[in-house]
Amino acid sequence: MSGSSSKVALVTGAGSGIGAAVSRGLAAAGFAVVLAGRRAEPLAAVAAEITRAGGKAWPMTVDVADENSVRALFARVQAQCARLDVLFNNAGASNRAAPLEELSRAEWQTVLDINLTGAFLCTQQAFSMMKHQAPRGGRIINNGSVSAQTPRPHSVAYAASKHGLTGLTKATSLEGRAYDIACGQIDIGNVATSIGADLVTGTLQADGSIAPEPTMDVGDVVRAVVYMASLPPTANVLSMTVMATQMPLVGRG
Repeated sequence: MSGSSSKVALVTGAGSGIGAAVSRGLAAAGFAVVLAGRRAEPLAAVAAEITRAGGKAWPMTVDVADENSVRALFARVQAQCARLDVLFNNAGASNRAAPLEELSRAEWQTVLDINLTGAFLCTQQAFSMMKHQAPRGGRIINNGSVSAQTPRPHSVAYAASKHGLTGLTKATSLEGRAYDIACGQIDIGNVATSIGADLVTGTLQADGSIAPEPTMDVGDVVRAVVYMASLPPTANVLSMTVMATQMPLVGRG
């Protein structure tokens, strides 16, 4: 990267929630951060916050479900930064809570396009950059969610997309060996963000009841992702689960 020896990290869905928090954490850990997302204003706000704290950040808009948009994003990263050390595939979408037979094809497709195809498109472009840059290699981290292990009721598209992401993680890890590209997945459960507000007030359980669930601070997720991102090339966390201690995950269903 011109004028700096900092490692470069790209975070998708960086304008809010986990993505914004992880971006700030990576910047504090010494990474120069590319903030990618659909909305320019939130990305600019996070970038300004990082800059005020002495870090480096570049906001770049992208629609991860659109191949041309993803290609354009990585072309900008190449031009601006010359390399990429870490990709955090964090952008995601969820469907409305609905029984399997009531979910429309369009709702299903939207979730799969963002959560799985979007992660694939970004992984594909990052893989190519990491494979050909000097020094070669890098790290890809996928935000899997605990729904990659155990689904919540009435969330068939989200659960399917996250289970598919686990396959993408393992396949990328396998193919990356030859090029010094590591890939791992963090499955996150019950973070206290605006997206997870219904967890506190009450959410649907496997037995059909509505009950509140414990949450954890987003800072706990940040520390975990920064740890994964900061490992030397010879080490990789293939799979990590970070969850609120008392959430009803183990035994769910």
